[in-house]
Amino acid sequence: MVTRPTAKKVKSLDELLMADEPTLPIQANDKVFLIISFEKIRPYQNHPFRLYSGERLDDLVESIKANGILVPMIVRKIECGEDGFEYEMLAGHNRMNGAKLAGLIEGPCIVKEYLTDEEALMYVVETNVIQRSFTDMLPSEKATVLSLSHSKMFSQGKRNDIINELKRLENPEYIRENETSAPLGQKLTTREKVGSEYGLSKNTVARLLRIDKISNALKDRIDNNQISIRCAVDISYLKENEQKEIEQVLSQNEFKVDMKKTQMLRSYSNDNKLNEKAIYQILSGEINKKPKSTTPPIKIKHKVYSKFFSPDAKSNEIEKVVEEALELYFEMHPERKEVNSF
Repeated sequence: MVTRPTAKKVKSLDELLMADEPTLPIQANDKVFLIISFEKIRPYQNHPFRLYSGERLDDLVESIKANGILVPMIVRKIECGEDGFEYEMLAGHNRMNGAKLAGLIEGPCIVKEYLTDEEALMYVVETNVIQRSFTDMLPSEKATVLSLSHSKMFSQGKRNDIINELKRLENPEYIRENETSAPLGQKLTTREKVGSEYGLSKNTVARLLRIDKISNALKDRIDNNQISIRCAVDISYLKENEQKEIEQVLSQNEFKVDMKKTQMLRSYSNDNKLNEKAIYQILSGEINKKPKSTTPPIKIKHKVYSKFFSPDAKSNEIEKVVEEALELYFEMHPERKEVNSF
């Protein structure tokens, strides 16, 4: 078992840079932070945002290699369990991931204690909104952001404080502004306020809020454009076990999902008829296939047609004559009617 050196205080950032071993706490930009081993920090549970990849991740890794982690991460203290984690990451998942790829084993963190789960989620969400911008997010990520803003438990005051703290942390010259208040004298619904803040119509807000009620596996399909947002709205009304079965059917087959199918899924669910068999039949399209006709096609040969009908005879007139002829025939031969009946 490896014993880590005990933490000791340093008086300045210069002393930290000259130290032979990691030390804590440190103060910069009026924030006291600690140098914490990444082994002690777990990602935020059910983290709703994807980590950087591709060129953006490469740029972050190169920046950390050249300059280190410039902005401290934000973690909250948790009860240490068997997994050895003592902290949970709130703001800095990409920085920690980039630092690990750059070869670092620890980084500067601001430690938050006594946060509610809602406050912790606010840090996670607002950090991503600031760093990525809302428009660049995937549909499921936008749904998470809007769901928090629309929550009845949502505290605008706490949110403003967290936003200002995050912006001030990245830019010490940041001047606090209330960017989320509506114009004076204007009364808006919660949905309209949220839509106004992110540049969305209230209908778009409503659809994205429904997406937040979908299982994570199906959210991935929405983000990958396998399921449209409008189709996702129908699916969001289905029960958890029904959504799970839908994902299982889709993962085992290459069925396409369209509005006609999702509307049928929702209708069957409302009628308590949506079982495993029905889900497969709907998604495969089998339930909409018309049964093949068992009646053999009948064609009248030209020589027969020309014998009884003129070239300008209309189809409805021909059908009427054929019907009358058949009735007369079976009246004269009733035994043939029984043989040919179904």
